[in-house]
Amino acid sequence: MSLFKKFAAMTLAMTMAFSFAACGGSEEAPADDAAAEGKTYIIATDTTFAPFEFQNDAGEYVGIDMDLLAAIAEDQGFQYELQYLGFDAAVQALESGQADGVIAGMSITEERQQKFDFSEPYFDSGVVMGIAADNDEITSYEDLAGKKVAVKRGTEGMDFAESIKDQYGFETVVFDTSDAMCMDVKVGNSAACFEDYPVMGYGIVQGNGLKMVTEKEQGSSYGFAVGKDQNAELLEMFNTGLANLKESGKYQEILDTYIQE
Repeated sequence: MSLFKKFAAMTLAMTMAFSFAACGGSEEAPADDAAAEGKTYIIATDTTFAPFEFQNDAGEYVGIDMDLLAAIAEDQGFQYELQYLGFDAAVQALESGQADGVIAGMSITEERQQKFDFSEPYFDSGVVMGIAADNDEITSYEDLAGKKVAVKRGTEGMDFAESIKDQYGFETVVFDTSDAMCMDVKVGNSAACFEDYPVMGYGIVQGNGLKMVTEKEQGSSYGFAVGKDQNAELLEMFNTGLANLKESGKYQEILDTYIQE
């Protein structure tokens, strides 16, 4: 056989082999499984929302959300990369498709459910008011009349403050981080702030200079979010992993690490 004929025969054989492999590959696995296999998901989160996500003394991000996500990923066998963007930016990244999911103490609300799909709730929260530890003048919402109240952008605490500010006659000052919000109250620029109760409680234990003077308002539950009708396989893995952690006791172990009743 001439060299040209040998080359032509080899080319034809390789073409047939590739065609057969391509046809066979399309029948081996469902599209969703193929898309999820080997994928690294981009998960956006907050920067300072202790005890759910915050930096420890070594500069590492830790917290309930961080530990839950790591344990669920290990249980379900998926890979992820965290982006620490701040809450508002994390939600925007998910909405624009730059992130596959968000875990950031994110309350499940009717408004957000129009844009995102949520996991089963992983924590039930509520809103409390915090004031400076040495402030003995404010004991109720009525005492906020004519004063400034600090809130964190995009949070349930901000929504609650906005909903009652006209009734009680105060104005809100918006911050991007919980630390900045609490510091504004501590130094006296704002009379009070509204925050989720586990976050406020953890901060007080850690010495943020505040105290709580109101009962907890009923709040929404926290959930892991993905884009509307997107990343269904990731949401399913989160729910399955969460259920497994609750059954094994690992879920409660994580909560007990950061929140003491």
